Amino acid sequence: MITLRKSSDRGFADHGWLKSFHSFSFAGYYDPRHMGWGNLRVINEDRIAPGTGFGTHGHRDMEIISYVVQGNLAHKDSMGNVKGIPPGDVQRMSAGSGVMHSEFNHAPNETTHFFQIWIEPNVRGISPSYEQKTFAASEKQGALRLVASPDAAQGSVLIHADARLYSGLLDGDQQASLELAPGRKAYVHLVRGALAVNGHQLAGGDAALLDGEQSVALSDAKDAEVLVFDLAP
Repeated sequence: MITLRKSSDRGFADHGWLKSFHSFSFAGYYDPRHMGWGNLRVINEDRIAPGTGFGTHGHRDMEIISYVVQGNLAHKDSMGNVKGIPPGDVQRMSAGSGVMHSEFNHAPNETTHFFQIWIEPNVRGISPSYEQKTFAASEKQGALRLVASPDAAQGSVLIHADARLYSGLLDGDQQASLELAPGRKAYVHLVRGALAVNGHQLAGGDAALLDGEQSVALSDAKDAEVLVFDLAP
């Protein structure tokens, strides 16, 4: 079964300094039909205005991934990490027993556009930890590059969750596919461009939720950047 979720159907919050689309219920947006998918709990598409950001706040027992599309995300946390996250980097923070952090856009003239992703962990109360890696565009062109996994396979960042995240760049006649084990769910989020998922056409911001499918097949791409999640039920 494949369910499509149009970009315009997402929750939206405009805080002036922050414009955020919520794929699942989050903060002031609540929809009991969209509370997550498998163990994927949050996908927020955020745009932070120049010179603004999220002040210090806390998390616990959640695997948090930041995927930057444009600009740079400045990260500072209670573990002592002070980092800048540019496009092409994937940042993972395991909140575990508790962590405090802030996220800012220090650029004077450029909006920071990024995805904040939360995945429910399969272990709780662990010591918080941080990881950040760069994945070259060439590794994602015409393919699905594994960028986060529970075993750090293929140089991906390590998450404490039964999930795998892939990133791909496809255009023209390029195609990519991902086999799914029985009982697994998948979530496909199109960051930009156009793309067909198992024959269903998506535009930028759209998503496809897959349940009971044997594979994810991506085709008919036009300047597409895509995130694909292989998820526990």
